Amino acid sequence: MTTLVTGATGNTGRHVVAELVRRGEAVRALTRHPDAAAALLPPEAAVVPGTHTDITTLDGALDGVDRLHLTATAGLVETGPELVRRAVAAGVRRITVLWGGYVGPVEQAVAESGVEWTRLEPQEFMSNALTWVDSVRAEGVVREPFDLPSAVVHEGDIGAVAAVALLEEGHVGRAYNLTGPEALTTAQRVAMLSAVLGRPVELVRITREQAVARLVADGVSRADAEYVIGWHADPPPEASTPVDTVARVLGRPARSFADWLAEHADRFDVPRLAS
Repeated sequence: MTTLVTGATGNTGRHVVAELVRRGEAVRALTRHPDAAAALLPPEAAVVPGTHTDITTLDGALDGVDRLHLTATAGLVETGPELVRRAVAAGVRRITVLWGGYVGPVEQAVAESGVEWTRLEPQEFMSNALTWVDSVRAEGVVREPFDLPSAVVHEGDIGAVAAVALLEEGHVGRAYNLTGPEALTTAQRVAMLSAVLGRPVELVRITREQAVARLVADGVSRADAEYVIGWHADPPPEASTPVDTVARVLGRPARSFADWLAEHADRFDVPRLAS
């Protein structure tokens, strides 16, 4: 059987692909950045140019696909239900959907599709810390508007849970809240990063409007930027409450932020000039 993974070179999509390949599954990796795929995806994955936000690129990609991993991005609000309909018509029989932070049109369409489905509801990604790379390397600072606890989840654990739900029984019709093993404030995560790097890293508080403007400058729509920053300003209780879903599904502990830092600390290091 073949699984189509949308957003395959994204934060979580690449981990879904890697886990499926590790398990010996046939994977079709849909990405709008096929040139980047070689560096991000295992060579066994069949890379298909395209994006799930443009359903005209999907018909060929869906041929012969039995399972689908779908990321509910903002661009799918209008076209998502049609995408799900086409997937089911093409023969897809099991879908995992990574939610967009709430149960919207895409998530609802998957639940009403008539096929087997699992919804993944992760809280804040550990990889959000990668937005700190430039300021940490250049100035030794992290600029954020809030310092609230967050049960950040490793994106690799999200990918692993998706793979289990796609391949194994017992997960149909489930909505899985996914967190890491502990809730950490922004200041605590910055302090952990500083300790790993062996040099001071300071948390500098910025205003909510400055945070919104920063996202807009990075190409995020004003509405989406307001939504993201508003979520961080007043997160739901689930965002700061660790749960054991990852451990129950995977049969191992969820990876910690310390684990994530060990994997990514080199990206925060200041490049050294050759002598």
